[in-house]
Amino acid sequence: MKNIPFVDLKAGFAPIKNEVMKAIEDVLTGMNLNIGPNCQALEKEFASFCGTRHAIGVASGTEALQFALLAAGVCEGDEVITSPHTFFATAEAIACIGAVPVFVDIDPVTYAIDSLAIEKKITAKTRAIIPIHMYGQCADMDPIMELAGSRGIAVIEDACQAHGALYQGKKSGSVGNAGCFSFYFTKNLGAYGEGGIVTTNDDEIAAKVRLYRNHGHSSKYEHAVVGYNGRLDEIQAAILRIRLPLLDHYNQRRRDLAVSYYSLLKGLPIELPAEAAGRHHVYHLFVIRSRERDRLMEHLTARGIGTGIHYRNPVHLQKAMSYLGYKRGDVPAVERICEEILSLPMYPELNRDDQEYIAAAIRDFYKA
Repeated sequence: MKNIPFVDLKAGFAPIKNEVMKAIEDVLTGMNLNIGPNCQALEKEFASFCGTRHAIGVASGTEALQFALLAAGVCEGDEVITSPHTFFATAEAIACIGAVPVFVDIDPVTYAIDSLAIEKKITAKTRAIIPIHMYGQCADMDPIMELAGSRGIAVIEDACQAHGALYQGKKSGSVGNAGCFSFYFTKNLGAYGEGGIVTTNDDEIAAKVRLYRNHGHSSKYEHAVVGYNGRLDEIQAAILRIRLPLLDHYNQRRRDLAVSYYSLLKGLPIELPAEAAGRHHVYHLFVIRSRERDRLMEHLTARGIGTGIHYRNPVHLQKAMSYLGYKRGDVPAVERICEEILSLPMYPELNRDDQEYIAAAIRDFYKA
């Protein structure tokens, strides 16, 4: 029996180990640790990668969202429209600044927010929209940008799962007023710890994010706003600078693996992910749907295959969000897929033999 992990971080580290260890040693030799040269260089390099004027390194993807919202002028009591099909941090960032998450259902094909359903949720209190680029594929941004622009509403892209994804030829994080990325270690571009970044073409938003991440410092002894301790770690920035030039290659490898999965799993009574027109999916996750999800997951686990569920419990039904008053049935497409989705192993070092083993195990499940 094989042992195929859901993510193999060690396999990704091995080829760049010497370079990473040298970069860490250089950082510790220089001891310039507070928004140091690697952080500053990474900001320029990532902005260039995304095609934006600015990129501001922060401590996590959650703080990227929080600081971007604040910089866009979202205040206590304002409403922010998003999808409850996401990691909890999206709604958490909204709630932590005193704003109110307002949940909209998803497109059942891309699993991103249903762009056509947003308008019905807009009120006089709506200050921002957070479309989430789920699993590595961008949300349908054109109608969102058109609607938001006509109402004076900010659009903050949650691109935490979509490093390098394209929408109509534009990189994720370059379409909205700001884009937010996580460098959590399992991401397509991951650090070996925590980290995040905010991208934007808006000079004012960039300036404000820089304030919020660093205690509101406008100069060494002056604080312009009440800020946070949310700086990107210099060691993590050094590691990310090694991995960023490899990202396009890693993403293409993920796309190639997705093609293999499509071929190997064709004809089974499962639903495979779909790439929408005008999108370039980077497959942070390869998510299938099965009405027998939990039994299938147990079957694969018994055969040494790691899997995941992203996500089992929709955010609007989480206990922490109960104060908003949502109930089961309010966001039906999200609730339905949360009972069926299953993430298969997906990382650049996965090989064809392992994919064939995974596919054979799934086929055996449906033969039983």
